[in-house]
Amino acid sequence: MLRSIGRQWRCSVAFQCPCLSPARQQLPLAPSSEGRAISTSVGQQLKAQQQQLQEQQQQEQQQQMHKIDEEVSRLLALKAKLGGDAAPANQKFTLKTPKGTRDYAPQQMTLRQDVLDKIVQVFKRHGGEAIDTPVFELKEVLTGKYGEDSKLIYDLKDQGGEILSMRYDLTVPLARYLAMNKISSIKRYHIAKVYRRDNPAMTRGRYREFYQCDFDIAGTYDPMLADAECVKIVAEVLDTLDIGDYVIKLNHRQLLDGMFEACGVPASSFRAICSAVDKLDKSPWADVRKEMVDEKGLDGATADKIGEYVRLSGGAELVEQLLADEKLKAVSNAVKGLEGMQLLLKYCSLFGLEQRVSFDLSLARGLDYYTGVIYEGVLKADPSAPPSPVKEIHNGDQATEQSSTVGSVAGGGRYDNLVGMFDPRGKAVPCVGVSIGVERIFSVLEAKFAASKVKLRTNDVEVYVASAHKGLHEQRLRVLNQLWDAGIKAEHSYKLNPKLLAQLQHCEEHQIPLAIVLGDAELAQGIVKLREVTTRQEANVNLTELPNEIRRRLQK
Repeated sequence: MLRSIGRQWRCSVAFQCPCLSPARQQLPLAPSSEGRAISTSVGQQLKAQQQQLQEQQQQEQQQQMHKIDEEVSRLLALKAKLGGDAAPANQKFTLKTPKGTRDYAPQQMTLRQDVLDKIVQVFKRHGGEAIDTPVFELKEVLTGKYGEDSKLIYDLKDQGGEILSMRYDLTVPLARYLAMNKISSIKRYHIAKVYRRDNPAMTRGRYREFYQCDFDIAGTYDPMLADAECVKIVAEVLDTLDIGDYVIKLNHRQLLDGMFEACGVPASSFRAICSAVDKLDKSPWADVRKEMVDEKGLDGATADKIGEYVRLSGGAELVEQLLADEKLKAVSNAVKGLEGMQLLLKYCSLFGLEQRVSFDLSLARGLDYYTGVIYEGVLKADPSAPPSPVKEIHNGDQATEQSSTVGSVAGGGRYDNLVGMFDPRGKAVPCVGVSIGVERIFSVLEAKFAASKVKLRTNDVEVYVASAHKGLHEQRLRVLNQLWDAGIKAEHSYKLNPKLLAQLQHCEEHQIPLAIVLGDAELAQGIVKLREVTTRQEANVNLTELPNEIRRRLQK
């Protein structure tokens, strides 16, 4: 039928075809009533079919949405059964901090803040400026900068198109910051938390979340001037904190590379062998040699040659000895490294550090970005303390160590190429810096205070406003407001009518030096009693002179 309709339609249209003769075109032929009826019928059928198709598609979409809703409901029910975001009211929690982290009580925080404040004072003494960077970075910024330690980086789940990782240290973020902001010269310090997926040793100051205190000098300067100042900063920090005797070990990455070359190590294996040497402060030479041969594929004879050098330590005399070494003299990197060490030791001597520094060829520091001088501050063992076989270094490595040292509390070195890795044009910004391992320092100081049983004061309140009897809470508020406006640190009880004895006991427990005791009789005369908590001596003081009298007594 459709074919017949089509033939009839084509016939009716053919009368209007431009290919017809002019005579026929001049005769207008109106379509017949039968043609119009057929055209209308076809249009209605097509419209009906289109409407039917749309209804069918809508029905299929509704069925599909219904199936999706059913699947979502099923998954939500399963999540609720297994334990979703909203925990049942009767669920029992295991209250603990995540592995490798800890809470800090007020006394511990007081100790930590005191340490950080002293470190900042040293940094500012040397012209440091503070910066801060995000706690996480793009993963591509961090990867490939830490050698074998890259496996310790915390990766974050994709949260919207960016692949992120928690910062591993403060040095790589600094390099990214310098390159991104086109900064070629700065002296910066940065104190913040970093994160490493390491095996924690909580009692020895090794955590997965911990503070680093970094000081770095960026810019193009003459050799060893900035490097020597960083070594001086390490000494000043450790002297200021007074945590015990220490030594600052020094070495040079160019010397290490030259030494490896002189011993026959392939250039492609320098970083891997350097990483093995870095473990000498944790393991005996026999274990390190075994790693070089069995795991790194180094020839045994070559490893033995390395062993002859890496067990050497000394001062300027050792530099002279190595400069005369025939094998090292033939390698330019070794000579440049030794000449650099010679200059560094000279500057350290001018800073009065002869007795604090040691040229130690076993110091390697496994991070890939070091290019020049490297150094590490190590605490010596307390002679009065029992020997400890454990060594701890600031990046979280546990070490079996001789009893003559306790562990590393600072480290750093020169990294001249790191910033250029982030610059689009590869522009290098030479840098040298130091990181203070404050977690290890905190652990040492906490142990000292625990042994001494000295109670640290955890607040800065200078005066406590007490009332001798009931009905004086409004008067306390007036006196408090007067003291706060005068810049005096003060507090009171949050009870309307506290007992006087309880208020005075609070002062003694929290080591508040002064207490003001309000009484009706004294207030009527415009005076209050000012009490020294330790001696319990009291004196009447005019309310108008109260702030000045408190300041005078605090300055005694």
